[in-house]
Amino acid sequence: MKNKPLIQRGFTLLELMIVVAIVGILASIAYPAYQDSVLKGRRAEARTALLELMQQQERYMTQRGTYLVFSNTSGVTVPADAATTFKTFSGDNSAAPSYRLWAERCPTPVGITERDCIRVNATPVRADAAVNALSITSTGVKSCTGNTTNTKLCWP
Repeated sequence: MKNKPLIQRGFTLLELMIVVAIVGILASIAYPAYQDSVLKGRRAEARTALLELMQQQERYMTQRGTYLVFSNTSGVTVPADAATTFKTFSGDNSAAPSYRLWAERCPTPVGITERDCIRVNATPVRADAAVNALSITSTGVKSCTGNTTNTKLCWP
């Protein structure tokens, strides 16, 4: 009488550990790439919001003859006489924005009065090591702050 061979079902511990190691290696490669893509998307959203805010500032300038300076550090501080509503955050949700927007007077260069230039800024709510804050002036000067020397990372 022959012994029937045992049929193995399931996985050995070694096979399982190899699969877990492979999944861990793939995850360690994919997660930083995902994080980088999320940051790029947030920066693009901030650039779009800055350009929209600059358009709102230009409309305000046309109607009133001056730009409107406001801050958005802990909420929005807009003068009471402002009939125009400015968007003060990037994205669709003011409760959880990626960037906060605010406007300030440009540093006054020689030959340009203070009322002729405004700089709108976007400051990230969550840390972005490469690009901290984005800004654009009404004269068209685009800039950013952070640990990057590549301005194409800020304004491609």
